[in-house]
Amino acid sequence: MGPNHVLAGIDVVTHGGGVDACNAAGRRLGLITNPTGVTKSLDATLDVLHRDGRFRLVAAFGPEHGIRGEAQDGMHVGAFRDESTGLLVYSLYGATRRPSAEALAGVDALVFDIQEVGVRFYTYISTMLLSMRACAETGKEFIVLDRPNPISGTVVEGGILDERFASFVGACPVPVRHGLTVGELAVWANEMLGIGCELTVCKMQGWTRSMWADQTGLPWVMPSPNLPSLDTATVYPGTCFVEGTNVSEGRGTTRPFELIGAPWIDGRVLIDCLNGLGLAGCRFRSVFFVPSSSKYAGETCAGVQVHVLDRAVFKPVRTGVHVLAAIRELYPDHFQWIGSTEQASAGRLHIDLLAGTDELRRTLDLGGDIDGLLSKWDADAARFGTERERFLLY
Repeated sequence: MGPNHVLAGIDVVTHGGGVDACNAAGRRLGLITNPTGVTKSLDATLDVLHRDGRFRLVAAFGPEHGIRGEAQDGMHVGAFRDESTGLLVYSLYGATRRPSAEALAGVDALVFDIQEVGVRFYTYISTMLLSMRACAETGKEFIVLDRPNPISGTVVEGGILDERFASFVGACPVPVRHGLTVGELAVWANEMLGIGCELTVCKMQGWTRSMWADQTGLPWVMPSPNLPSLDTATVYPGTCFVEGTNVSEGRGTTRPFELIGAPWIDGRVLIDCLNGLGLAGCRFRSVFFVPSSSKYAGETCAGVQVHVLDRAVFKPVRTGVHVLAAIRELYPDHFQWIGSTEQASAGRLHIDLLAGTDELRRTLDLGGDIDGLLSKWDADAARFGTERERFLLY
């Protein structure tokens, strides 16, 4: 099976002869999914498993943004009954972040089918790990229907999370860009974090590590409301750091995480600074934009758009750090770090949770050695790249 003929885990299970291999047929299943859980023909995994007589889907669980993608980032979602299937949907982004023993009492196995984006601080990872722990504690099997890493599985970049800064946007000690599929990450976490649940990964067919999402033939479904395209996902591992500041990361525009700005920024000055750095694989363009929501809603912001010219050499984490450093240096009287909006992380700075360390913030605040910090992160990523090899499934 060659390029453009990749089958995700759900397609393997339903059409590729993988039902028996994944031990899912005839068992009472709970399903963790969202709009990205679709077949190659864009049928929702929730609906497919519900109407397929080989499976007994008895409950569903929704992560951040909800099982049908109805909620924006940070919005808590409550339990409800899904209109299409009639199933009770338990929220994993509301009063609790993990399946309760009561919710799992009626299932034999918990199935996970969500498209992750290859980045440590994407909260679907946290949902998966917490659900794996719940399964370990209740003796339930955890089944991952694997999906591609959309930004390829060959590159590892960024520092490894310091567990003192663990949070829902950083649940495990891996680099920012981890280079794993969600199934591989589950295998790694089950052993390295000592979760120890009964784990089955329904592997993809036809995927190779060098593939990007647009080389798989699989449809792109927005993983969350502010990741509309592969272009966004490409820059997201680095420009998401802007979330930890009073600078707009472009939420409320059609180009979130590609547009960066604020009312007090001069985009022409900023592009001269950033383009002068010669960062690999990208170029910056001066822009104006008016966010419809989030930071500076309704206000005109000036700033830059990140254009990726060669994704093979583009380093999103390195780029994001230099963007922060440039704005911090150019606008010291305006630039601010902001606190986390997570209730469990009250009183902590969001940038420390995203970076998985306070080293980035302290280095920028003190005018320290940015290249030295990035070299340290490169060494961390290289070490993890070697350590992960025995967990790779493709």
